[in-house]
Amino acid sequence: MILIADSGSTKTDWVLLNKTDGSTVASVHTAGINPVHQSAPDIRNTLDTLKAQLPAACTPTAVRFYGAGCTPQHAPLMGTLLQEVLGAHDVQVESDLMAAAHALCGRQEGIACILGTGANSGLYDGSRMVQNTPALGYILGDEGSGAVLGRLFMNAIFKDPAFAAVRDDFLAQQQLTMADIIRRVYREPMANRFLASVSLYVGQHIDNELLHKLVVDNFRQFFRRNVAPYRRPDLPVHFVGSMAHHYPDQLAEAAQTEGFSVGRVVRSPMDGLISYHTEE
Repeated sequence: MILIADSGSTKTDWVLLNKTDGSTVASVHTAGINPVHQSAPDIRNTLDTLKAQLPAACTPTAVRFYGAGCTPQHAPLMGTLLQEVLGAHDVQVESDLMAAAHALCGRQEGIACILGTGANSGLYDGSRMVQNTPALGYILGDEGSGAVLGRLFMNAIFKDPAFAAVRDDFLAQQQLTMADIIRRVYREPMANRFLASVSLYVGQHIDNELLHKLVVDNFRQFFRRNVAPYRRPDLPVHFVGSMAHHYPDQLAEAAQTEGFSVGRVVRSPMDGLISYHTEE
């Protein structure tokens, strides 16, 4: 039994796979795990929740965990917790970017990108990342992400008079005030998730020219700041994540404007990860 995990800041998808016949034994969803933002006890609680939902007679012998925040600095902690809670000794912890590469590119060269709550990209040679533009998080970077879209949206509705009607509609619909938003961003945990939740409203009103441009400009900055440094316009750019999935037209428009072509776009890498690990 091999347990495959795709973990973002918002949620974690787990699939317990029988490698003998490639069948799925169990599929479980838990809260997101990010060792950069969460303590070991918080992560352990989520893993305990997972263990309680797995079939008691099907203990995983191997774990392949792909997660946001699983940098070389934080991966050892994640590996230790997975071993302690799940009892598996064959544990490998990789970044969510490597999950995108394995799912989108397999064992072929390509540019693999994440556009979800956060954002990241990498130039992949078929087995390893050979170049990676630092994502830097939603405060310093993460261009193209849901969290940055939320930040740009909040800035626009309170500072740009052209967004006055959007502001009034959004605040009324969400039953929020500016003070509520300031509190959620600066005083409560997981501000990135709150900001990314704005994407739901934007997606429902994407026909609004102002919001359409906001999304396209966010994606254009992603290509400029993160993909252009690879100097490989010959390669298609593949994407995984909710932002790429929900805004394909705006993504394609931004890519064309910046001189790139969009390759595969999937919401979740899990199907690709199952295929990748079944062929191990």
